[in-house]
Amino acid sequence: MADRLVTMSETPDSAVRTYIENHRAAFLDDLAEWLRIPSVSAQPDHAGDVRRSAEWLAARLQETGFPVTEIWETPGAPAVFAEWPSDDPQAPTVLVYGHHDVQPAAREDGWDTEPFEPVVLGNRLHARGAADDKGQVFFHTLGVRAHLAATGRTTPAVHLKLLVEGEEESGSPNFRALAEAHKDRLAADAVIVSDTGMWSEDTPTVCTGMRGLAECEIELHGPDQDIHSGSFGGAVPNPATEVARLVAALHDEHARVAIPGFYDGITELTDRERELFAELPFDEESWQRTAKSHGLRGEAGYSTLERIWARPTAEVNGIGGGYQGAGSKTIIPSSALVKLSFRLVAGQDPDRVEEAVRAWAADQVPAGIRHTVTFGAATRPCLTPLDHPALQSVVRAMGRAFGQKIRFTREGGSGPAADLQDVLAAPVLFLGISVPSDGWHAPNEKVEIDLLLKGVETAAHLWGDLAENWRDAH
Repeated sequence: MADRLVTMSETPDSAVRTYIENHRAAFLDDLAEWLRIPSVSAQPDHAGDVRRSAEWLAARLQETGFPVTEIWETPGAPAVFAEWPSDDPQAPTVLVYGHHDVQPAAREDGWDTEPFEPVVLGNRLHARGAADDKGQVFFHTLGVRAHLAATGRTTPAVHLKLLVEGEEESGSPNFRALAEAHKDRLAADAVIVSDTGMWSEDTPTVCTGMRGLAECEIELHGPDQDIHSGSFGGAVPNPATEVARLVAALHDEHARVAIPGFYDGITELTDRERELFAELPFDEESWQRTAKSHGLRGEAGYSTLERIWARPTAEVNGIGGGYQGAGSKTIIPSSALVKLSFRLVAGQDPDRVEEAVRAWAADQVPAGIRHTVTFGAATRPCLTPLDHPALQSVVRAMGRAFGQKIRFTREGGSGPAADLQDVLAAPVLFLGISVPSDGWHAPNEKVEIDLLLKGVETAAHLWGDLAENWRDAH
């Protein structure tokens, strides 16, 4: 349980900082212990380690003071659930999401140190999972204790829940079913996702949304086998030619997706959102170098940040058909295929997008070509309006911790947070302190210790602010 080690003469902010400083060493030691568990969900040999990671976290959450800590089984790796009710029955309920599994890592991948033996170098803690996502999950344990110590409370100001899954790095194949099965236990007024980052160390930001994702493979079938291009070419349809036409028809001359109905229902960027994006210290040339690209291209009328954060896309992920070996083989191939992915934004329904793509493909394919369209599971987009009271609480709490203006970003990628938004019908907020240099999924992953403690401080301020202002907003 939280112990009170602050004096009555301290301000709430200084009381939080005092508590964090007094417990800094023990917090980092505990985090290092967790990081030593190689909870790699993608590798079957580590299934026992993923379970050990879940058990470790459940035990630490119980030590933190959570009266309810449970390990939830799935057909894959286990998740951890914890709950700490407030003594205020009118308090809002907040669910924190994160994950305890990590990406594969080995010294021979290019690590300067052993990836599962945490090392502090200067102000950086290096280990697999330091930023993605164990460090950002674990700061909530010290954060809630600092909240209690600084306020004199014995329970949080909100009904606090945690859900920490064990398969995020493997695509969260069982997460949606887990959320649906435990919908009543997970019910919340707001979801806080601590699996994202900030713009930079000098520019703290809050993410307001993530794009969704739909993927498909379109296969075209022509002749029943490869046939001679001299004997039959020019007189029968060629699947490889037609798949090229299909790809060419995907966008118009303004790089806008040309599938009818694709943009139906989309939530357009507001002028204020565009202004806020433009305030960020974005260096387009540097970004292009990071992308290893020799040029920029995208939907006309939008900036680079607007394109990757707030506009839907259609991308060709792979294309093939016919002879691929050395030299020539003069055939008309029997089949060809293209793999497509669609990043979706708020207002787009993956089911409607799938219907639109299927109808578009059927319209593009000529007589004599059979086709199949296969979609995988989709991820929905999520977006929180700038004026949402819960988002404003995150911004204020972060501003108190960092002592400067908090700006806004979005994420171009996709994640399971949208499943929680969909299943629980609750807004999703993002609280992450990681920065681009942390090297998620890369060798020498690290977290900046000072920023990690700013995450602790933000969490300590957040619960009281959210409780007070949520009540006012409702």
